[in-house]
Amino acid sequence: MGREFLEIFTDWSSDYDNFVEGNDPEYKSVFEGYSSILKEIVQRSGKNILEFGIGTGNLTQQLIMAEKWIFPIEPSKEMRKIAKKKLPSGVIIYDGDLQHYPKPTKSVDTIVSSYVFHHLTDKEKETSLKKYADELEEGGKIIFADTMFESQEALEQKIEQAKEKKFYALADDLEREYYSLIPTLLTLFDQAGFNASVQQMNDYVWIVEGVKRI
Repeated sequence: MGREFLEIFTDWSSDYDNFVEGNDPEYKSVFEGYSSILKEIVQRSGKNILEFGIGTGNLTQQLIMAEKWIFPIEPSKEMRKIAKKKLPSGVIIYDGDLQHYPKPTKSVDTIVSSYVFHHLTDKEKETSLKKYADELEEGGKIIFADTMFESQEALEQKIEQAKEKKFYALADDLEREYYSLIPTLLTLFDQAGFNASVQQMNDYVWIVEGVKRI
């Protein structure tokens, strides 16, 4: 992930699970249906998973419960500490991000993340998706859940709505980070060698699933 945002996640680590449970009114809509979003990622995944930006380990925990092998990546030391308390003692959480990470200890058939990919610019997304394609065999998947928008106008509308509600932290996030426009994202997946589709999960979050072509 974009390391420029690491300090934000360090500050957010102790409260993150309260946010995803919908206890903060500013972010309630962003995390609406959070458990269903994680469940959808798990159901679409294969057996051997590379997960980026595991945060406090919520998706990781669900993947392990589904008897999948996980190679978890997280750049925040504070997030790793919280995640370790949730996960089985034998699970190693590796320090890394969306661009720079240790090589998985076995071949993976699925790469997943939740609420992470927007930390990269479109150029960084382009480069990273091509790198991920090299990690996967034909038919391998990328499954990312993230805030994204159908158009620039849709993004700007959400920013204005947040400001009208005095949700200034949310508005700042939407203006600061690199949220994907869906047409652009689908093009990047295609250029990296994936057939991709999207499914909307709430007013902010969509799941993009890419399947590697020959």
